[in-house]
Amino acid sequence: MGVLLMLMTIGGLAVATPLLLFSLITKRTWLTRFTLAGIAIWFVFYGAMLLGFSLTSNERVLAVGEAKEYCGFYLDCHMHTAVTGVRTAKTIGDKQANGLFYIANVKVFSDAKNPNIALHLIEPKARVVLSDGGKIERDLIAESKLPAKGVMLDADIHNNETIEKEIVFDVPATAADAKLLITEGYGIDKTIEHVLIGDEDSIFHGQTFFELKEQNVVAGVK
Repeated sequence: MGVLLMLMTIGGLAVATPLLLFSLITKRTWLTRFTLAGIAIWFVFYGAMLLGFSLTSNERVLAVGEAKEYCGFYLDCHMHTAVTGVRTAKTIGDKQANGLFYIANVKVFSDAKNPNIALHLIEPKARVVLSDGGKIERDLIAESKLPAKGVMLDADIHNNETIEKEIVFDVPATAADAKLLITEGYGIDKTIEHVLIGDEDSIFHGQTFFELKEQNVVAGVK
């Protein structure tokens, strides 16, 4: 529904703009007022829907093995990620953590049916979110010391292919309830999704995180 309402908004503006210009040029005050009133009513309605969906949404924390779907503004919802295992370490190679290294094994996969279509995550970004709202970015130096250092999360895959990579975060030893957030999309995507009704990246919308707890057994994807 969010995409449909966004397209209706774009289409409505495409019609209203020349109509407004025409009314101003021809000095038809009634038409100017009618057009501006229509635009204002629609944006009030759209804003109410946007905030309503966002404020009633709930944060989700996926357990190890549960998959997250990525759709965004486009209708392509084939790409997924899942955390299939978490381990901790004080050192990786010759690098020592300031706190404790959390090493999450991330699996990227597609459920597209056409084997000839290659898909990929768009500029994926992973970061740990702490209970106080603080954010921790990936420790790329520590990751470079792991076997999967050359694997890219945004590489092309087909429907029967997967990407698996361990990503690393240096988390304070005193941190509690740390969660992993993986998002994707570039600038224009993020801008559109910020005002896309029902989208996870829309303003005030609850986000979907991954649980970040050490596992003894690597989980299968659900």
